[in-house]
Amino acid sequence: MICNNKAGRKAVKAASSVISFTVLAALVLLTAFTAYAVWDSWQIYEAADKAQYAVYKPTVKSGGKTFAELQAANGEVIAWLCVYGTNIDYPVTQCEDNMKYVNTNAQGEYSLSGSIFLDAENSNDFTDFNSILYGHHMEKHAMFGEIGNFSDKNVFASHEYGNLYVNGENRGIEFFAFVHTDAYNMAVFKANVKDNHQEYLDNLLSNAVHKRDADVSAEDSLILLSTCSSASTNGRDILVGKITRETYKDRFEKTEPGERKTIDIEESFSLCESAFIPAIIILAISVAALILIIYLRRKKRGEP
Repeated sequence: MICNNKAGRKAVKAASSVISFTVLAALVLLTAFTAYAVWDSWQIYEAADKAQYAVYKPTVKSGGKTFAELQAANGEVIAWLCVYGTNIDYPVTQCEDNMKYVNTNAQGEYSLSGSIFLDAENSNDFTDFNSILYGHHMEKHAMFGEIGNFSDKNVFASHEYGNLYVNGENRGIEFFAFVHTDAYNMAVFKANVKDNHQEYLDNLLSNAVHKRDADVSAEDSLILLSTCSSASTNGRDILVGKITRETYKDRFEKTEPGERKTIDIEESFSLCESAFIPAIIILAISVAALILIIYLRRKKRGEP
């Protein structure tokens, strides 16, 4: 009977050790995976940060790199887009299809954050009736991550203008509508409409969440900034403007060095929407649990 009890205790102890080792190994793997996820997310956001391209901006006179150098490095860089009062301040690319720049940056390198790119069906001088630009909807105000903020009527009302630098000259953008629609709405996502301009414009305005009178006609050249939306399945948010010969002053531009332009709404990104903060929380919990298990094992062995 005593032998059986000893054997039972040994079996329980062995099983406990196996369980402890399994839990410990799982926590180590979880910690490593979460640490990688945090690092990977950070790398993606860093690559998408407009600061990565600021030195190339055509209006920047830094004495360093120039927009012409960026174009020389990648001949598919065709323009520079700026939406005043936001962090949308990027070079624009275009190639023979609409897939390459989904995961290629403006320097021609692989990047999950991709680039802002013009529809392949459009003319690269933005003289078509409607030119469509695409960009990823990203957290931390990267790429087209702020387009969805224009669903707020106050944001839409206070952010009217932007700038497009193309073929060596600046052109103004007057934004007149914010549209929410479906990704498969071909009546909207038809680039370079050749005829029935008024019909296209009327349909666009019928999908508008917000709009204002900007004296838009079928003779104007429109620009559509499109990105994914979480507001509906296959949803797309589109900021629509007309391209003008008149340029507009950026009233959001800061005079103090080091200050960045940003949209006038809550700066912090949502805990629910961001994958970054949950990853940090998981990492912290995993590390804490790992430390606790190691401590308990050492205490059980009588180690200090």
